[in-house]
Amino acid sequence: MIRHVWTAALVLVGCLALPFTASAQTGMGWPDPANMFPGQRPQYQQPILDFPTDEPLPGMADVRAVDYQSPLGQPSFQNDLTVMSPSDQVEWIEPDYNAQVRTYREPIYDRPLTNVPNDEPYEWTMLPQGMVYKSYLAGPKESRLAANLMKITDDNWMLDGTLGGRFGVMRYGRDSTFLSDGIQWDVEGAAQVRLDIPEDVDVRSVDFRAGTQLTWSYASNPRHRSRFGYYHLSSHLGDEFLLKNPTYPRLNYAHDVIIFGHSYYFTSRLRVYGEVGWAFYNLESDPWEFQFGIEWAPNEKTGFWGEPFLAIGAHLREEVNYGGSFVVQTGWAWVGDVPGRTLRVGLHYHNGDSTQNSFYDNWEQQIGFGIWYDF
Repeated sequence: MIRHVWTAALVLVGCLALPFTASAQTGMGWPDPANMFPGQRPQYQQPILDFPTDEPLPGMADVRAVDYQSPLGQPSFQNDLTVMSPSDQVEWIEPDYNAQVRTYREPIYDRPLTNVPNDEPYEWTMLPQGMVYKSYLAGPKESRLAANLMKITDDNWMLDGTLGGRFGVMRYGRDSTFLSDGIQWDVEGAAQVRLDIPEDVDVRSVDFRAGTQLTWSYASNPRHRSRFGYYHLSSHLGDEFLLKNPTYPRLNYAHDVIIFGHSYYFTSRLRVYGEVGWAFYNLESDPWEFQFGIEWAPNEKTGFWGEPFLAIGAHLREEVNYGGSFVVQTGWAWVGDVPGRTLRVGLHYHNGDSTQNSFYDNWEQQIGFGIWYDF
């Protein structure tokens, strides 16, 4: 019994002694007790200096000064000792020790919505390709290329076509994988025609729109974007429709409108917007109109397979007692190499007053299929 006790004691003492013996040798793989806990530091290590100094310390012959000029303002560590340069341009950035656990705050160095570096300079560009402010997807009177095949309740099958677009003339800003940044001058124009399919595809009516606008993003927060501009709209009945309906009253509907719109992107896909318009000249119409809505759609390159989209919008007009159009569109969308240029296909639903202003006081429910392309 005594022999077993002594044997156990010798084994215990040997186990305790082995780590201290191995720490003085190489290649044995034993942990160094001085490094087993983060709060302890072995005596043979030199402290890391986090202040400028010109005083040499023992063993500093091979230490070189480190400047805080890296992109994130963090020093690089060399050897076992770091000395900062006493330059006047040194700027200390306090490290964020909770960055790994805080999920409710955005990364410190993350600039949302764009992969263009913050220091990319603004420059003048003629005929820029991208857009700073994207047209409202569910906006019934936006200038674009579109075709809607739809059935109107208590009416015929119609083909509503839009032939036009919005184009950048000049920009002071920069390109982006998202919508462009800066300030841009755009021009727009479109003919929005309605064809009556059962009536030999006659032209029932057409609205003409032309205008210009300034669009801009906010450098401090590119999630915010605005536009300010002017457009003229006039509405006309088709010749074939007038020949078949000679007693129908022709309305000389027209207005010239000053608009201001603002968008906010919660993410690169999710946007809310609002816009107010005031007509300084109007016939048949009244001065005020309002638009607002929400969209979920891609704004960056999607590749061949594309992505789903959903757009909901309302367009209210004073001449119909602030009624107007409620529009829902959903389907699939593609964005190419130029951000903002979007092709969409999908379902279309409209409820409210007619989107053809020659019939502005007629109620319509439209259900159909559409193709839309925005420049």
